[in-house]
Amino acid sequence: MPDQELTSDTPRIETATIEDLDEITELVMELLEIQGDFTPIRENQMNGLRLILEAPNRGRIFILRNDHSIIGIVNLLFTISTAVGGMVILLEDFIIHPTHRGQGYGSRLLKHVYKFAHDKKFMRITLLTDKISSDSQKFFQAQGFHHSSMIPMRKMVE
Repeated sequence: MPDQELTSDTPRIETATIEDLDEITELVMELLEIQGDFTPIRENQMNGLRLILEAPNRGRIFILRNDHSIIGIVNLLFTISTAVGGMVILLEDFIIHPTHRGQGYGSRLLKHVYKFAHDKKFMRITLLTDKISSDSQKFFQAQGFHHSSMIPMRKMVE
């Protein structure tokens, strides 16, 4: 088998485009199914992702893909923090497809996020992880995240 064939299916990180919308919507819906706070509604997830993809100043979605499918995604939203006096990232969605977990892909995707944040002069990355998922908490702690004394609260606007 030629070397080119061996490397063409090697997972690579890319910025998502509108052509990826259906596939990344499915992954976000999978993520929401394992969380308790939200009910997956395909139209809602698709609309939210489209809003990011169509306006890169709002955020960025990076995907880890091979030639066959998207293996994982990370969704970053951009905002300003008065506490640190600059631009910060809210890491909104992070999922590696269940068949690809435990292979280093999550760490690889986060390293890409760290480089992006550093290169673009973001000052902080904040994320929310599930209280009930000790595995995801351990993963993010191993990646350098730590618990905050802040308690997330929300109110849905209707």
